[in-house]
Amino acid sequence: MSAVLEHANVTVADPHGTAAWMQKVFGWHIRWEGAAKNGGYSVHVGESNSYLALYAPPSAASKAPESYGIIGGLNHLAVIVPDLDATEDAVKAAGFTPINHGDYEPGRRFYFHDENGIEFEAVQYD
Repeated sequence: MSAVLEHANVTVADPHGTAAWMQKVFGWHIRWEGAAKNGGYSVHVGESNSYLALYAPPSAASKAPESYGIIGGLNHLAVIVPDLDATEDAVKAAGFTPINHGDYEPGRRFYFHDENGIEFEAVQYD
């Protein structure tokens, strides 16, 4: 068996708000929520074997610089979806703008930025 990514932990302004659109767009559910590191709060949203930990510090955090120019920067998170067109409709309904559509091996994809400036890739493999 090879290793499997279980979760990623990202800082967001409003974990409940971010989890809400992820539930609508990706069909995920909240697995856990509660007090977290340094007096912050986390909401874990995803599936039974993988999730995103959405962390908010106890006081407002500043926006990160553009990640592609930083060693260790988070550039984007990719999510495999069963129906790319339906996901694009859900992304638009959540108030985000799909960009950079691509149709190349091994699948079709598009990107969007959420309210925290995090870039997501939605991809469908045929």
